[in-house]
Amino acid sequence: MPLPENDVKSAKLAANATSPGKLGTFGGVFTPSLLTILGVIMYLRFGWVVGNVGLLGTLVIVTLSTAITFLTALSIASIATDSQVKGGGAYYMISRSLGIEVGGAVGIPLFIAQALSVALYVIGFAESLVAVFPFLDMKLVGCGVTLTIGLLALFSTEATIRTQYFILAAIVISLLSLVFGSPLVETDVDLWTNRADTREGFWPVFAVFFPAVTGIMAGVNLSGDLKDPAKSIPKGTFLAVGCGYLVYMTLPIILAQRVDATTLIEDPLIMRKISLWGDGILLGVWGATLSSAVGSILGAPRIHQTIAKD
Repeated sequence: MPLPENDVKSAKLAANATSPGKLGTFGGVFTPSLLTILGVIMYLRFGWVVGNVGLLGTLVIVTLSTAITFLTALSIASIATDSQVKGGGAYYMISRSLGIEVGGAVGIPLFIAQALSVALYVIGFAESLVAVFPFLDMKLVGCGVTLTIGLLALFSTEATIRTQYFILAAIVISLLSLVFGSPLVETDVDLWTNRADTREGFWPVFAVFFPAVTGIMAGVNLSGDLKDPAKSIPKGTFLAVGCGYLVYMTLPIILAQRVDATTLIEDPLIMRKISLWGDGILLGVWGATLSSAVGSILGAPRIHQTIAKD
């Protein structure tokens, strides 16, 4: 007796599912998600955000952005704990919950967005590197970095994840250096009050900052490489969102107390000047941008592969 059409579809989808991976919560979800959250926008554009909308405006933007991300994380956790999750990340969850047709309509733009986001992070890395070494060509740096991380991701996912542990350590060092730094000598401006020199409105600044909190997909997209996706995805995602929120709520207070609004807007690497060890900020910038690019370049092909299998 032949199987009903729905059962045949389910059997084919099950056959296409990948085998369980080897990554745990910390390495497979928390680390890539947090490193993507604490990325290029935090180091190169956060001062611009504070300088334009002030301290209170920045705290509102951070809270509103994180709240949107948190609601998304709740949906991800609900799906991950309610059904078996295989390779394909968000596309797999959507397609198995709402159907292949809806999943494809979301999955293809998601793949394109993940692929193009590599350019955002690589440009951020190249911009910061050329600012320190002006004799370098930004286009050549960007092309070289893209090829390097592509080969690294192609060689081994586990090796790529292990390199992210060192990048995480560099980011922690850079943040500690910023915390124990000192204000600019010539600065004596309090950003707690409203200012008349605001150059951009609330919503344009919100639009620039919001991508900084969307890094939770970096961990979700590695679902096929996890030992226990149902446990690792919710736990790692919530921890990453929480840690990112604490960092993003602390940094504006530090910047507002140490730098005036005009300098914050005009100097993308202002954190380097007010840190205890300025070069530590450069390590953080380079590590954050590279790790974010790696997270995207690992996630996009997995989404594409699952769509192709379906």
